Amino acid sequence: MTATQVVLIAILAVAVLAALAAFSIASRRTTSDWRDELDGRALKSDRSKVPAVVATEVEPSLEPVPDLPAEEPTTVQVVEVQRVEEVSPEEAGVTRRQFFNRATLALFGTFSLTMGGGMLAFMWPNLKGGFGSDIDAGTIDEIRTQVFQADGSITPLFRPDARAYIVPITDDELAGSQFVDNGLAAGGFMALFQRCVHLGCRVPWCGTSQGFECPCHGSKYNYTGEYEAGPAPRNLDRFVVELSDDRFIIKTGQIIESPRAPLKTVSYPQGSSCIAIESAEG
Repeated sequence: MTATQVVLIAILAVAVLAALAAFSIASRRTTSDWRDELDGRALKSDRSKVPAVVATEVEPSLEPVPDLPAEEPTTVQVVEVQRVEEVSPEEAGVTRRQFFNRATLALFGTFSLTMGGGMLAFMWPNLKGGFGSDIDAGTIDEIRTQVFQADGSITPLFRPDARAYIVPITDDELAGSQFVDNGLAAGGFMALFQRCVHLGCRVPWCGTSQGFECPCHGSKYNYTGEYEAGPAPRNLDRFVVELSDDRFIIKTGQIIESPRAPLKTVSYPQGSSCIAIESAEG
């Protein structure tokens, strides 16, 4: 696992933890006291149902009232009793706070899932075909016919689905190179990543010089992808390849880097540079 994948996994984990924290906060805020959700009209109606005390007139009596012994004053304690009627969630409905909390949680959850899915799609190899999976580039005979030209020159076979150039390398060239025993060659061919290692421009093939020359900043490589000139820090990157029933398979799930080669496997340039030709024409 590369450092980039580790960083992306860490970002995804933080996003998931943030989503869980937001969900926990929202759930606590939405749990309110049921008394706060009572309608004011219901409370007013309940108070109006308390029986009122009806005052009745008492006819005065002419009979003398006997003197009553004086009694000590009695302390009267008034207790206020409030009757509260519970309201079901169906009757109370959704409060404004609950609505906004749920809407915020839904938006944050959707954003987290979208971002997490995008990260996983970026990191995870494509197992159903296309870049990131194993690409079947055809049989060795088909590749050889397209790469080797009648005049003795070569033209790398470009595979857009693999984003790779298929280039030849002989057993002698492979034995004296840094690519031997690394699974980077099979059936006399290698697969080079199309991207320049300097700033990521696509490197076109130059038929006159028999090499790859980047028009962005002038980095140059021979036809086996070894560094020759310019600001590029290393060779062209490449993929692991293998033969399966005489078919050339490019494993694009992992990009292999290699340092500048102290000894080159092939000569470069074998003719005029395409960048120089373009400059002269301009």
